[in-house]
Amino acid sequence: MRKTTYILNLILLVFLVMSCKENKQKERIPNDQRQKEVTAKDILGNSNYLAISYGGYRKSSRDFQPTIGELKEDMKILHAMNIRILRTYNVQLAHTSNILKAIRELKNEDSTFEMYLMLGAWIDCKNAWTDKPVDHNIESENNAAEIDRAVSLAQEYPEIVKVIAVGNESMVKWATSYYVQPNVILKWVTHLQSLKEKGDLSKDLWITSSDNFASWGGGDPQYHVEDLTKLIKAVDYLSVHTYPMHDTHYNPVFWGVFGNETELSSLKRIDIAMNRANTYAISQVDSVARYIKSLGIYKPIHVGETGWASASNGFYGAKGSKATDEYKESIYYNNIRQWTNENNMSCFYFEAFDEPWKDAHNKGGSENYFGLFTVDGKAKYALWDLVDQGVFDGLTRGGNPITKTYNGNKEALLLEVELPPTKNKL
Repeated sequence: MRKTTYILNLILLVFLVMSCKENKQKERIPNDQRQKEVTAKDILGNSNYLAISYGGYRKSSRDFQPTIGELKEDMKILHAMNIRILRTYNVQLAHTSNILKAIRELKNEDSTFEMYLMLGAWIDCKNAWTDKPVDHNIESENNAAEIDRAVSLAQEYPEIVKVIAVGNESMVKWATSYYVQPNVILKWVTHLQSLKEKGDLSKDLWITSSDNFASWGGGDPQYHVEDLTKLIKAVDYLSVHTYPMHDTHYNPVFWGVFGNETELSSLKRIDIAMNRANTYAISQVDSVARYIKSLGIYKPIHVGETGWASASNGFYGAKGSKATDEYKESIYYNNIRQWTNENNMSCFYFEAFDEPWKDAHNKGGSENYFGLFTVDGKAKYALWDLVDQGVFDGLTRGGNPITKTYNGNKEALLLEVELPPTKNKL
């Protein structure tokens, strides 16, 4: 009996020692490595992991890089509104690596903090952004180094980087300053896929390119080339851009107040026009789905970029299509979120915060006003309800608490809302 008791006590002692050792080992592992491991397949199209495009630049030049502290400030704001996936655009500057550092620090400070990255690698043609003639058939000699930097960051931060996107609107032919042919994107997508096969990158890392719907075959037949078909087969999913706001000027077939709609109230007229804008965006995404289906290819499609500016002194403002204000931006944001969530698609909404460097020479330019927040941290109308719910309580941007634009006065906001133009027929 004593011998049995002795053996049981000895077993218990060994168990306790091993448990203590295991707990000490866990304490030495950073929080980010102890969190559940998720993959791109788990988070893309999952409405619990909302996505957004993020720059976070607060000045009129990218020479002023956001600090780690400023990036952490933004991460907390976005996390509070259930954003879990960010999209970045290049790794030429320190910006993306600093975002990754900021996220890792936050994850180590708080084991419940989750944020992942769709990391963009910028791709150009030869002589892009120079005074020399561009050559769209030859790629920039800078592309290889950009891809190498993207690979290095994906290897250093595998718990955060879940997608690499090769290029941003790099194939669409209206990007006359820098577009390349599909074979260039295909080359680098194939290279990254081969690194996955070799084990140099995680097999669960998804590779894509983020481009206009037309570039993915949803528009002009001039894009329907063999290399595009090969690219569609090579990527893990298609990241598709759609911008009905721009087409309120360039192709306003859907935009305006038609026929008997003029008899409706002002807000009802706007609602109907914005619903048509949403339908127009959906039709562009659907056109890509139809094209790849016609090729016998079935790949996931997610919205890599779409958005609606809240101001413009040009084509989209009071002197133009009368499309831009916070009220219309709110309708578009809510409509596109609802549609993508219901259809198990991610939407990397463009964008989180206003960025004044986008059109630094024209303060009223629409490119400066695509954010859901102003530069100084005011929540635009699309997010007023979150302010009311206390979602941002205790959070700041640049030392400013998160408050509503227009001091929360909807009547003041509506005074600046323009009615879409009246049209004879749809």
